[in-house]
Amino acid sequence: MKIKCDICKTEYTLPNIPSGPVRCAVCNNVWTPPRTNRRSGLMVFVASLCALLAATVFAVAVIVTSRRDDPNKRPLIATITDVTTINNTDTPQIHVKGTVTNRSDDIYGLPDLMIILYDASGTPLVQQKFMPSATLLDAGQSVEFSHTISNVVPGVKRVGVELLETDNGGKR
Repeated sequence: MKIKCDICKTEYTLPNIPSGPVRCAVCNNVWTPPRTNRRSGLMVFVASLCALLAATVFAVAVIVTSRRDDPNKRPLIATITDVTTINNTDTPQIHVKGTVTNRSDDIYGLPDLMIILYDASGTPLVQQKFMPSATLLDAGQSVEFSHTISNVVPGVKRVGVELLETDNGGKR
């Protein structure tokens, strides 16, 4: 172990940490060297093992999350089957029809749907959330939805539908 005098900075190499004050041979300064805690090899191994385990859990969580966000892996899919513009009222309206299909082998709860109207550059102009008519969708089944948007703004070029996220994925 190396210690250094606080006054003259002379260094000394000792076989172990002194238990009390020491005197410098050069300047006669007396000081107590700080005691350092040496970690055993076992503690370093356990800490390394914990870090490796935490990194593995994090990597698995990232992989599972990225798979869940893959549109091809989602059990429920919403598609638009018809879009109609209605101009016989004071304000123009857009009527959207479509279906939600359960592509899995399990029963899923239907989340709320969001109709989004986009301009030519893909910027959302209007978003409206609504609840589908069914609450549960059995394996392989589809349910139709229909929604009318009243506050239509000029410049709508594309209509989209999204399933909103649920806390547990909607699985029952």
